[in-house]
Amino acid sequence: MRRYTTSLCGLLWLAVCWAGVSCSDDSDSSVRGDWRRRSDFEGVARNAASSFVIGSIAYVGTGSNSDNERLRDFWAYDPNRNTWTQLADYGGVGRNAAVGFSVGTKGYIGTGLNENGDRLRDFWEFDPTTNRWTRIADFGGTARRNAVAFATAAKGYVGTGYDGNFVKDFWAYDPAQKQWQKIASYGGSKRIGAVSFVIDNIAYVGTGNNNGLAENDWWAYDPATDLWIEKEDFDDDHAISRSYGVGFSVGQRGYVVLGDVANMATWEYNPATDTWEGLGNFEGANRQYACGFGIAGKGYITTGGSGSSRFDDLWEFDPANEQDDEN
Repeated sequence: MRRYTTSLCGLLWLAVCWAGVSCSDDSDSSVRGDWRRRSDFEGVARNAASSFVIGSIAYVGTGSNSDNERLRDFWAYDPNRNTWTQLADYGGVGRNAAVGFSVGTKGYIGTGLNENGDRLRDFWEFDPTTNRWTRIADFGGTARRNAVAFATAAKGYVGTGYDGNFVKDFWAYDPAQKQWQKIASYGGSKRIGAVSFVIDNIAYVGTGNNNGLAENDWWAYDPATDLWIEKEDFDDDHAISRSYGVGFSVGQRGYVVLGDVANMATWEYNPATDTWEGLGNFEGANRQYACGFGIAGKGYITTGGSGSSRFDDLWEFDPANEQDDEN
């Protein structure tokens, strides 16, 4: 039986939001999880960019602008100073719908679509100490777009996506060996536009789109055993199925928000109990193809698109605070 946890007040409040009514809360009830706007991303507004985190710094780049031009510029965000710094352009050709991950002190971006819409499989490594990109071994699978990626302590992982067909294969990159290795394929169906996050060296992957059908299944991957384990689905009754959303982890919880659904609630996953809880609404504009990441107890979302609109705003999420629509 599916498990869903939230307060009764939270359920009533979210039901009003889903019905398309204003989500302002004039009652005395409170909702956990607060979003506040921070310093805007300083590159041009874009969607389908790529990101990763090294230490306490987030890195964001590539993507496509409102003219659908593929971009190469690359930026670092320091949450302690709330500032952006432009870095060396991405080493490969401009692209969108690529993936990014970090292992140790290096970041990696690859796959995606180039200016002509060709699918790519090249991969590049970024060293923040030298501000340089270096091409590494091409992705082990087929050239593709809209894959999903994550990293554990020693390796990066890339899988699913579209290579001319929907796929579910997964590959691990070992920076020490400088090579890709095929691992167990994703436990669910083939898909594009999934989300992921990692908690205690276990990866969690789900949602996405399979031949036009939005997914809500949820799977855990254990690199020690190379096994995918099915976990608690998002609850169908609450319109959670989506693709092109955002996933990130903060401490011992994971979060999923936004995507191609009219649902602004922030969903918290607790791996210890395998349960989902609806928290405060995202306070920016609804969007898909955004970048999300977690740093030092906070989550962040930036860029993304909605129809012909492209975004450059940055939002910070504090799961410990009550939602405050005024900040």
